[in-house]
Amino acid sequence: MKTLLVIFGITGDLSGRKLLPALSHIINDNPGRDLSILGVSRREADVKQLVLDSTGNQSVADCTELYTMDLAEAGDYAGLKEAVEAYGADQTLMYLSVPPGAAAQIVDLLGAAGINSPDIHLLFEKPFGYDLDSAKDFLQRTARYYTEEQIFRIDHYMAKEVSAEVIRLRRDAENHHHSWGNASIKAIEIVASESIGIEGRANFYEQTGALRDFIQGHLMQLLSLVVMKVPAEFTNDQIPAMRLAALNSINVATAEDSIRAQYEGYQEEAQNPGSQTETFASIQLSSNDENWQDVPLRLTSGKALNEKRSYIEVHYKDGTSDVFEEGKAPSDNRKLDAYERVLLEAIAGKKAIFTGGEEVIRSWEILNYVQQAWGMNEPTLKYYKQGTSADAIIES
Repeated sequence: MKTLLVIFGITGDLSGRKLLPALSHIINDNPGRDLSILGVSRREADVKQLVLDSTGNQSVADCTELYTMDLAEAGDYAGLKEAVEAYGADQTLMYLSVPPGAAAQIVDLLGAAGINSPDIHLLFEKPFGYDLDSAKDFLQRTARYYTEEQIFRIDHYMAKEVSAEVIRLRRDAENHHHSWGNASIKAIEIVASESIGIEGRANFYEQTGALRDFIQGHLMQLLSLVVMKVPAEFTNDQIPAMRLAALNSINVATAEDSIRAQYEGYQEEAQNPGSQTETFASIQLSSNDENWQDVPLRLTSGKALNEKRSYIEVHYKDGTSDVFEEGKAPSDNRKLDAYERVLLEAIAGKKAIFTGGEEVIRSWEILNYVQQAWGMNEPTLKYYKQGTSADAIIES
């Protein structure tokens, strides 16, 4: 199948650090793949040199071209349509490596220009909205021109090894040493901690904070894999529906079961004295599924903590535990980078690792009351020294 990958924002940071290196591996591993890359940018650039600088791979440079246009100008999209159609591809993937606000506008303009035939697929980066209302609006806008089947919402945590390890366990539950549910499990913890701060990303972080940045998307998706009901046998195609059913069983979070905190020095770093943006968030959830009733489900994420780790820890009633941790699963082969897997799955038209629209809405619904309470400064923002552990913040 001949595939055209259109990258909006090819000269940006994400493209240079993640997408182009991932494409380099894909092309090296599959030399016969019929893949062309069309970068879209507002400004002229030597795209082949840009690709070489990012990958050192001449094969990727050879199959990459640049199309310059004003992304906010509706008239420019007619030219883009002609450029895309000239490739004669069997399918075209539009990767919107741009901020969420720009993505919504680009989708409107693509659709209005008729770049929405069934062979066109859209790839979005999170966040999918900033709250429940904006998420609903974004989904409604994209639905004007594109079906759910055409949309691939990327949560790269679903493409990470920690997710694959949980799914492997769920497939082999009979051979696991504990039953999966409240008969054996005392508590579930899902943690994504970083030892660095915001690293010059103040504008982005002031609009998101830890709750939106990690918990609403990444960690909620991991939780759905842990608590979803699975039949004796299942295929990957069934996983999105099982994740959604799991999220629908999660009770709405309360402010009383939430903790928000900010590392000392953040306000100076963000150049925003008095900022109430949380750099640490921890939410305790519960499920109304009878298999998970009375099992605390805690999601925690923070910056400038004592360690960099992404893991799921299952605490059993007998005092033992299992830990599923990114980067710790044994493998004899080179592991696929998350962005490699995202691109390969999208090219193959497989949607198991992508987030459905209903999952997006349900995740925001679960956190809606907490978001509103935090907006009114309830509970009061805590402060912590850089290098503090997540447990110390929760217990303080």
